[in-house]
Amino acid sequence: MSKGRKTRSAILSEALSAVSTEGFQGISIGMLADRLKMSKSGLFAHFGSKEELEKAVLEEAGQRFMAAVWTPAKAFPRGRPRIEAIFRNWMDWSLHTDGMPGGCVFMKLSAEVDEKPGPVRDQLSEMQARWQATLARSAQIAIEEGHFRPDLDPRQFAYEMQGILMALKYYRRLLRDEKAVERSQQAFADLLARSSVRH
Repeated sequence: MSKGRKTRSAILSEALSAVSTEGFQGISIGMLADRLKMSKSGLFAHFGSKEELEKAVLEEAGQRFMAAVWTPAKAFPRGRPRIEAIFRNWMDWSLHTDGMPGGCVFMKLSAEVDEKPGPVRDQLSEMQARWQATLARSAQIAIEEGHFRPDLDPRQFAYEMQGILMALKYYRRLLRDEKAVERSQQAFADLLARSSVRH
């Protein structure tokens, strides 16, 4: 890896860490430059603007998420086994997001940018829409494989699956519910039971 790419990677890692706790509003090129012992102009040269930095942070977070959640799940058989792997990986991501002390940046940022039209909101919305489509397609495949009921609505399944993981963050981080993980696992088991073909 070239020196420039190493520097860019270090900037994005530091930015992801800060964004996970403080959001985009809490970071600046100057603040990141101070933390990384760089000049503002040196850091600015890698991105050109704060908006470009924010977009790069989202892209980096997306790549890390897919590498941790989706890529290893593809080793499992199509249908229900893969969906169960996705859930396990996703929960692990939510509980142990390395380098992101505030947890999942997508949850953090969705509340910050959802009412702020612009390229960053568009990018986050598109990323989340693609992920929802991936989950819905996985549910559709589970129907085709005979694991899920033929009348199941794949998009509703994706909606409920994501809702469980969103509730996990809320109950665990804000409410400090010691049973948050257990509740999420039970909610997913119930969702699978309602979705699966009865034998």
